[in-house]
Amino acid sequence: MDDNPDAQRERLVAIGEIAAEVAHELRNALQIVSANVYLARQNLAGSEPHLAKIERSARLAHGIVDDVMALARGEPAHAEQVPLVDILLSAREILPEPGAEFDDQIVPPDLLVRAHLGLASRLLHALYENAIRATAPRRARVTTRAERASDGRVTIVVADDGPGVPPEIAATLFEPLVTHTVGGTGLGLALARRIVVAHGGTIALVPTETGASFRIELPAA
Repeated sequence: MDDNPDAQRERLVAIGEIAAEVAHELRNALQIVSANVYLARQNLAGSEPHLAKIERSARLAHGIVDDVMALARGEPAHAEQVPLVDILLSAREILPEPGAEFDDQIVPPDLLVRAHLGLASRLLHALYENAIRATAPRRARVTTRAERASDGRVTIVVADDGPGVPPEIAATLFEPLVTHTVGGTGLGLALARRIVVAHGGTIALVPTETGASFRIELPAA
């Protein structure tokens, strides 16, 4: 273990950031569980759809704890070949209202990336959640474009039609507690950057005239 005080302090800060984001995500999952318990009790005969949502939310909550706390411990991302479409679908579970209209432009449609499914899902979930919160109460439109770059890596661009990122925070957007969305924790993008780094990739805010656009590069499968 590194005895350097600065390294230890940085590690404690990282664990604190990640723990706070885990708490945020678990709260979302538990809200869905509570709501569906209430609905199931109102109509026990027709409770199966609500029970299914409860089961799915509980599974996601367990996954959040396991995946993100492993990241907090400094463990490398255990990457494998994953269809990008699977990551997108997983990332869109338990998103806040009013949700978003998604436009996916994946080339080819069965594009594979080398990633940890759970962590990569958390990465894109953070971008989608930010887009929804920034655009509310209007329903956001989010475009996800992905293709294999000339160097063999996979490039993913997530763009929304929201108000965009204020210039005064653009340079520090991936730092903890920096947010421009109502109800945001300022930790989602900090966690996203940690996930990308654990995969050996990069993430950056792309300058645009309207909305917000993020460019991610991940290793190809």
